[in-house]
Amino acid sequence: MRAAIFNPYLDTLGGGERYSLAVCKALVEASYSVDVFWKDESIRKKLESRFGMKLSGIEFVADIKRGDGYDVCFWVSDGSIPLLRARKNFLHFQFPFKNISGNTLINKMKLFRINKIICNSNFTKDFIDKEYGVKSVVLYPPVDISRFKSAGKKEKIILSVARFSQLTQSKRQDVLIDVFKRFYDLGNKDWRLVLAGGVEVGVGEYVEKLKKASRGYPISILEGPDFKKLVGLYAESAFFWTASGFGISEQDEPVKVEHFGITVVEAMAAGAVPFVYNAGGHREIIKDGENGFFWSTKTDLLNLSLKLVKNKQKEKEISSQAKKDAKKYSYDRFKNEFLSFL
Repeated sequence: MRAAIFNPYLDTLGGGERYSLAVCKALVEASYSVDVFWKDESIRKKLESRFGMKLSGIEFVADIKRGDGYDVCFWVSDGSIPLLRARKNFLHFQFPFKNISGNTLINKMKLFRINKIICNSNFTKDFIDKEYGVKSVVLYPPVDISRFKSAGKKEKIILSVARFSQLTQSKRQDVLIDVFKRFYDLGNKDWRLVLAGGVEVGVGEYVEKLKKASRGYPISILEGPDFKKLVGLYAESAFFWTASGFGISEQDEPVKVEHFGITVVEAMAAGAVPFVYNAGGHREIIKDGENGFFWSTKTDLLNLSLKLVKNKQKEKEISSQAKKDAKKYSYDRFKNEFLSFL
């Protein structure tokens, strides 16, 4: 059996790309030979390093057409509806597209060839179903939970893992720097902030601006860390901060907020207490005050963090619950759900 995978964003090395590779892995384990559309074979080493995956059984090819001659085609949409021609076709949406222009009648004809439309969260699904007049299903992204462990006694590290790209989503590391500086100045001088993320596309001068804003404070900026490095950081860190979507109207510009939040789940699996911006797919992961915290303003994030620093018992309880709740996003769960679609 043969499967074809199409993801136009593969070189951005983000959560959607990890999702596509998990589909590849599930298909390989189900005895499919898998072809991934990408013209440059060197992408293999980059993907393996970033995501800590061995891509055995997967070939990168120059053309999969529209799935012609394949038993399965998994296609990540850029907002358009392709005319897929495999025996079974799956259209995947990572983004909650809105106000996409296109011929509705032609799209309906193309959708007739799609066996299932898959979204990465209910947040994405709500927009996709309305935009295209469909009934999609949600398959949450997988996290290899077993590879994320707590180091035992956590260090006084606040971690954020997110791309530094400014193209579609801005992860707003600048906001986190602002809050940490206030946090530090209020007496927490034994804490440090670590910002880690990819710099492959759409960074511009942003990282340099962050470095300038960080001067004089214990703030580290790690560009393009590999998977092993990230696993170590998660294990050591006590808190996890994310500001993705800050300052954005999620109804007007849903693409610019977090659609799910894989790094949040990774942090939870390692026992780092997550403080997440209250928007988008984050709401499907976090139960406020139970396995993490929501914040809406910089002052919220500051005060919640200060409060938890003084309450070690609460920190321990939240950390423990976070680790338990992260298990629902395991790779085995993802694999079984995806293969059930076949």
